[in-house]
Amino acid sequence: MSALASDADAVALRPMREGDLATVNAIEQRAYPFPWTLGIFRDCLRSGYACWVLERDRHVIGYSVLSVAAGEAHLLNLCVAPEVQSRGLGRRLLMRMIDVARGLRAERIFLEVRPSNPHAIALYHDTGFNEIGRRRGYYPAPGGREDALVLAFELLPPEA
Repeated sequence: MSALASDADAVALRPMREGDLATVNAIEQRAYPFPWTLGIFRDCLRSGYACWVLERDRHVIGYSVLSVAAGEAHLLNLCVAPEVQSRGLGRRLLMRMIDVARGLRAERIFLEVRPSNPHAIALYHDTGFNEIGRRRGYYPAPGGREDALVLAFELLPPEA
């Protein structure tokens, strides 16, 4: 078995709990130059968004936040701790979020991603997301703002 397969297979996914927020926030702070705040994660969890964590040996190593309303899902955040990226873990977490969206009867998923994040863009394209637009100046960036690519994924019913 390859190292990539063993890393992706040796994890568990479960809904996020209040007790996970400090660890989730710590990963967010390490992963992004303009991270979400602890309050944003707390608000998402308390608002009933689909918040999930990825664990290895009972330690949170990734997380994702998905909102669903009116048949549409919005992937708000998906992150794997920097020290364990590029091992198939983000894909595993993304696939779970697609399943969650489908289970909540969403018909499509939208997300924004920085053009300066080629690894995330490749993951989303490989999974079947398509670019449908651009939001100008959406993200804070060093020295100004950065656009966001808007991607969408159509959730077709599972094949029988």
